Amino acid sequence: MQIILLEKVLNLGQLGDVVKVKEGYARNFLIPHGKARRATDTAIKEFEARRSDLEKAQSDRLSAAEAVNAKLSGSTVRVPAKAGVDGKLFGSVTNFDIAEALAKQGFVVNKGQIRMPQGPLKAVGEHHVSVALHTDVAADVTVLVVGEQG
Repeated sequence: MQIILLEKVLNLGQLGDVVKVKEGYARNFLIPHGKARRATDTAIKEFEARRSDLEKAQSDRLSAAEAVNAKLSGSTVRVPAKAGVDGKLFGSVTNFDIAEALAKQGFVVNKGQIRMPQGPLKAVGEHHVSVALHTDVAADVTVLVVGEQG
């Protein structure tokens, strides 16, 4: 299916690119989330008329993400979790727990934005995670998992 991108999509293209994707990806994700539109002649003409507005909105989102990155990058988040004597957790610390801890510090972050390459944290100590604020901006955050005896 041919679509026109209404914003930058990671590993797909920039704003205004006409790309070919699988139908399910377009119908189930890109089009409902407002990231793309079918690439018909009328849609391309409408896009060209709105291009400057879309570019301005994209640059505004990028500058807002960079402002949050300046505050968030390098910060430490403390997450309490029940742990045994040896430092292993009973359960794990997930991206949801980290998003809640960041919300308590005043940062509005969706759990889907937190990137944990090694998976959920299962031990007490310092761990480094990445928070993808925008497709071009990612903040590195230190998560300090503190064990509680229980």
